[in-house]
Amino acid sequence: NEVGIEMKNMGSPVRVGKMDATSFSSIASEFGVRGYPTIKLLKGDLAYNYRGPRTKDDIIEFANRVAGPLIRPLPSQHMFEHVRKRHRVFFVYVGGESPLKEKYIEVASELIVYTYFFSASEDMLPEYLTLPELPAVVVFKDGTYFVYDEYEDGDLSSWINRERFQGYLTVDGFTLYELGDTGKLVAIAVIDDKNSSVEHTRLKSIIQEVARDYRDHFHRDFQFGHMDGNDYINSLLMDDLTIPTIVVLNTSNQQYFLPDRHIENTEDMVQFINNILDGTAEAQGGDGVLQRIKRIVYDAKSTVVSVFKSSPLLGCFLFGLPLGVISIMCYGICTADTDGGVDEHEAVKKENSDRELTDDGSEEEKEEEKNGKYAELSDGELKQKDLLEKKKD
Repeated sequence: NEVGIEMKNMGSPVRVGKMDATSFSSIASEFGVRGYPTIKLLKGDLAYNYRGPRTKDDIIEFANRVAGPLIRPLPSQHMFEHVRKRHRVFFVYVGGESPLKEKYIEVASELIVYTYFFSASEDMLPEYLTLPELPAVVVFKDGTYFVYDEYEDGDLSSWINRERFQGYLTVDGFTLYELGDTGKLVAIAVIDDKNSSVEHTRLKSIIQEVARDYRDHFHRDFQFGHMDGNDYINSLLMDDLTIPTIVVLNTSNQQYFLPDRHIENTEDMVQFINNILDGTAEAQGGDGVLQRIKRIVYDAKSTVVSVFKSSPLLGCFLFGLPLGVISIMCYGICTADTDGGVDEHEAVKKENSDRELTDDGSEEEKEEEKNGKYAELSDGELKQKDLLEKKKD
């Protein structure tokens, strides 16, 4: 809302709006919306994704940069100095038509969302700038300039993507995410900005000196900066780093390096970086199976702890209610099995008792039948005896 109001007051041709993607899911799918909030700038047939900090000023700068010309001309030295004062990092193509310029335009169409691209003739640049040959692509940053060398720097797109950051940065989670595209290792002094003690300022100064004085040695492989506080870095490394300290991150595979001894000066830091480059420094972390399992456990633990810290009652409700329901269900299952077993035992016992009674009754009946047979046989004998006696008589 603030961006829309300010850009309208500026007279910008960019119109600002919003859309509920849950109500217009087909449009969201057409533009590849995968998360909320998503900020896009539509220009002709192209849709540019905003991936910068979520602040009003940064969003306005993004809108003005993308909405304007892809390659901005620098018609005079005065205009060049104005641009240099206004932008911390910008790129300039110097020369006429060439295959390099075509490639420059192609890269600019992709990376305009991050930085500014200009073009100028050689006589429009300050006298102190010397170029080995023309055409050339130059990046201005950190109070100086660096010329693209195809043989040393490789692909133009990769070079611009690496050089679009200042040599020294204040690093946060978003910056680390962006640096992941550069393929560089990130050397960070983890300090407390509010702490003005000698140790905190000393480590920050060491990183700044290495970034400035050893740029030619390390700028292709390393990005330098400092981070305020250790909360984010602890969650990233799943470790508990005490500050101040120095850590080097490999954002491509989630490995990290810690110095094996205390960093006292710039020479110690340079030696630590060289050990990483030659493979003698021990790498920790990574993205293996065990680390992924550890990450799942760590995230689950962190979530539970954060919930209970922020709202104990809510934590008890969220975790206590399911546990209570599960306990009642288990108790009911166990109780039902026990009662069923007792009833079944009683039924079996009763059945056996009835069967014994039935068997006993059968024996008595058999005895009575036997006695009856004996009685019948005795009467017959008596009759036969009487008949014989009568025949005798």
